Amino acid sequence: GGYVANSLAIMTDALHMLTDLSGIILTLLALWLSAKSPTKRFTFGFHRLEVLSAIISVLLVYILMAFLLYEAIQRTIHMDYEINGDIMLITAAVGVAVNLIMGFLLNQSGHLHSHSHSHPHSHVPQLNSPNAAQSGSHGHSSLAVRAAFVHALGDLVQSIGVLVAAYIIRFKPEYKIADPICTYVFSILVVLTTVRILCDTGVIILEGVPRHLNVDRIKEALMKIEDVYSIEDLNVWSLTAGKTTAIVHLQLVPGSSSKWEEVQSKAQQLLLNTFGMYKCSVQLQSYKQEMSKTCASCQSSSA
Repeated sequence: GGYVANSLAIMTDALHMLTDLSGIILTLLALWLSAKSPTKRFTFGFHRLEVLSAIISVLLVYILMAFLLYEAIQRTIHMDYEINGDIMLITAAVGVAVNLIMGFLLNQSGHLHSHSHSHPHSHVPQLNSPNAAQSGSHGHSSLAVRAAFVHALGDLVQSIGVLVAAYIIRFKPEYKIADPICTYVFSILVVLTTVRILCDTGVIILEGVPRHLNVDRIKEALMKIEDVYSIEDLNVWSLTAGKTTAIVHLQLVPGSSSKWEEVQSKAQQLLLNTFGMYKCSVQLQSYKQEMSKTCASCQSSSA
């Protein structure tokens, strides 16, 4: 519609919709990849393909956005373009209608999901309760629907902005400068909605600690386990979004080597249940006192 109407505002709005479509495709890709078994070569599985796809899709969006911005600047400078106001108005109206329908469906889905899975004390699920995981997943799904509804409202506001610009251009063609102005505004929105994706994927590729976890808190919780003397090493990273992995190396209190199975089980339960790790590996060793190094002067004096 934007191409036929020669409207950059419509095309930029469509570009923003493309970022949403990319997010949906990546979610489906993640679900598909999570069902695939690791191989002898890719022992972690293929989760990082989701990250690679996210970077490629964002870069594609930036390339298209750069082209639209260039065209908007040229139109602002030269003003030698014509826009089909009728087609632009019809396309913008269809965009608003679709966003209204999507927002209504998401709102209804959120209410139905909340009512069907709400419990008086569902805010504090017990870790050992058989319904804890189910309750947590229901709450997560409800939050996801609410987040999608809020995002749909943002898309609706943008579509209404395009509709207003289309209305102005249709009945006041001399104000066609509204079209490139919309492109400038919507390009900023596209950057704001994708920069978080780039930051998150960068942290995953560099094997950084996810933003929702604090290594110091994990260490404090591990040190509270009975018979743990020290934490020799702790590595936390993500295979992909929402799949955090940890490797920890613990040193046991002197004389407690026989309790290693109990300590290992508690550490694994802590990492998996409390901190939501996807996978974890707990290594244990007996307490070994470090030998103090004798300085050269002491050696010479004793001699």
